[in-house]
Amino acid sequence: MLVKLILIAAVLGLFVAFLRSKPGVRIQAGKRVAVILFAAVNIYAIVRPGDVSAVANLIGVGRGADLVLYALVIAFLMGMLNFYVRFKAVDQRFTALARAMALREAEAINRERFPDDDVCASTAVGPGRGDAERG
Repeated sequence: MLVKLILIAAVLGLFVAFLRSKPGVRIQAGKRVAVILFAAVNIYAIVRPGDVSAVANLIGVGRGADLVLYALVIAFLMGMLNFYVRFKAVDQRFTALARAMALREAEAINRERFPDDDVCASTAVGPGRGDAERG
């Protein structure tokens, strides 16, 4: 009985930590619902392990522990996929930012090297010496 209380406390603690992490960042509603369901199923499985074995037998898995393991593998793979997708998006944003910063720095260096020349104006949008030359 003590093990069940410890496991339930751990699940609830992780649940609260997940919902309270990064207070400035909104967690998508779908992820919140998934975490709530996952925590509820875990607590139910801790309280009534016989029911997990019955469900496992019903769907053709030998033991309840095997069913839980299979579910955790799927949850882990989904989490890794989510992490990968988010990492790729952040990587693309950093790349775009680095490119923009490099272009601004290059323009600033050109302005310092050629203060009287209108070299940088030819790349700008709008009226300037470069537009007349291209015309």
